Amino acid sequence: MDERKRDSMVAYLRRRMSEVGIEIDDLAAAIAEDQIRQKTARYRSATGEIWSGDGEMPQWLKQAISAGQSLEHFAVDRAKPMMTETRPKVDWSQDPFAGSRLAAAQPSHRGL
Repeated sequence: MDERKRDSMVAYLRRRMSEVGIEIDDLAAAIAEDQIRQKTARYRSATGEIWSGDGEMPQWLKQAISAGQSLEHFAVDRAKPMMTETRPKVDWSQDPFAGSRLAAAQPSHRGL
């Protein structure tokens, strides 16, 4: 975002905050509360919804689990899966077929 757009957005937000009666301290307190809440989250969705693991499971998590997703998939502090086998890196920049349909074509093994 360029500086002019940023300044325009800041002016707009300040004007709207004064119209609604929101003070800078209110905004800072809300941000601090959100940060504390985010730290206590044990499960998080891709859209940012969180659950601490206490109380009833939220609807978004119930739906995901009933659709076949595991609870561990949403865990915030889950360990990253270790790759047991590393694949060699391939430089595709010189491939004349990269990006074409030929690059995705599967080899035919009819003659075997």
